[in-house]
Formats: sequence, C-alpha cells, structure tokens
Amino acid sequence: MQSLRDPRGMITDINVTPMVDIMLVLLIIFMVTATYISRKSIDVQLPEGSTGRDPSASSLSVVVAPGGKLSLQGEEVSMEDLRQRVPGLLQTNPDAEVLVDGDRQVEYGRVIEVIDALRGLGVKNFAASVEHVAGAAPTPSVP
Repeated sequence: MQSLRDPRGMITDINVTPMVDIMLVLLIIFMVTATYISRKSIDVQLPEGSTGRDPSASSLSVVVAPGGKLSLQGEEVSMEDLRQRVPGLLQTNPDAEVLVDGDRQVEYGRVIEVIDALRGLGVKNFAASVEHVAGAAPTPSVP
C-alpha cells in the first residue's frame, strides 16, 4: 500500500502509536490505583448456608467480629456509637435493610443484642450474611 504523501513531501498519515502508548499507561495507572481503593473489611468467618440472595444496594452493614467488636459500614464503633449513628442513616432511607455479618465464633447472644438494639432504633429489615456452599441441598424446615 502506498503512503499518502503531499506532493511537497509532507506525510499526511495519522500516527496512532503515541495515543496507544498513552492509553496503555493510563490503563496501568487505573489498575494499580484500583487495588488501593478497595472497601475496608474486617476478617469475619461467616457461617455456611446453601440458600440466600445478594444484599440490596440500600443495605447498611453491621459486623460483629470475633471478641464482639462492632463495625458499622466498615468503621469500628461501640454499641453506644451504633445507637447514635443508625437513626441518622435511617433518616435518608427509612426502609434500609441491615446486613448483619456475625462471625461464627461470636456468641449468639451478642448478635441478638445487636439486632435487638437496631430493632429498637427503628430498623425493620434484617439479613444475615452467610458463606455460600455450592451444591448443598437446603435443609427442610420443621413445621
């Protein structure tokens, strides 16, 4: 294929190599920075379950970590802080679902204490997080 040339000898082709180089550099920068913009998380070993659904986008996250430590939306809080902050979060979305992540080694009573406190603050919708077990048949409910 013959290159398009001006009769005066000027090159009129568009060279896209520099643009591709810049785009690849930007892609690498975004990939590297994306690893630093991850959500803060607390290491919690969730109980296992074979049924469940994905949490709604309007859910609040409460984590009961080993030792009974509490976390609201990824930030460690005390029970008193939880009682103070949840009503403000519910004002923006009164029908918000609270997703309770209770570590399997936390006492059942501690998780119930947190749920009871949240219910007293006006939370109506709860969900419990579980580790999904693929292929396990759900246990039938007892009538």
